[in-house]
Amino acid sequence: MAAYDLEEQEQLDELKTWWKMHGNLVTSIALAVALVAAAWQGWNWWQRKQSAEASALFAAVQQAVAAQDAKRSRDLSGELIGKYSGTDYAGMAALLSARTLADSGDVKTASAQLAWAAENAKDVALRDLARLRYAAALADEKDYEGALKQLATEPATSFGPRYAELKGDILGAQGKLAEAKAAYESALAKFDQLGKAEAGHSPAYRDVLQTKLDSLGSAK
Repeated sequence: MAAYDLEEQEQLDELKTWWKMHGNLVTSIALAVALVAAAWQGWNWWQRKQSAEASALFAAVQQAVAAQDAKRSRDLSGELIGKYSGTDYAGMAALLSARTLADSGDVKTASAQLAWAAENAKDVALRDLARLRYAAALADEKDYEGALKQLATEPATSFGPRYAELKGDILGAQGKLAEAKAAYESALAKFDQLGKAEAGHSPAYRDVLQTKLDSLGSAK
């Protein structure tokens, strides 16, 4: 029994010695781990809070768009972009609001929202769609070079035919018929490579592309 007590005391002494040497380090590591865990939980809470608030604002934007209230949709989407630009809702709101603003005649603000979404939307597909619509808006204003600049960024494959088609429209408006023809040929090729289901376009859309190409004849 005495031998056992002695052995136990030796182990206790070793533990005390080890703690004197390493106790501060262990305490620091434990504190750091606790702080990281708390920070992570706080970040997750903040992210959920941001998402919930952005979702509520986006629902309000949808209601304003449905009511064709351009001013309210502009104000709400502006608030969403200003406060919650890091959420998917900001890009979606900009696209929705831009359509309503354009229909109401406020083309300048619509273009500004599309330009923001083209650069800053969190979702890649939203950025591609925003660039396409922004390019179309610029083309309507006869800013052909600005429009072509937007289309110069390679989109996701599903947007390929639309990008090439709009490029052909713009080049045709500039009188660059040979380049327009090449763009329409590219649009058709991209459509055929994707297949109708994946491209998300009906056979009628392919007919539109073919008609545009045929209208240029043997342009050189």
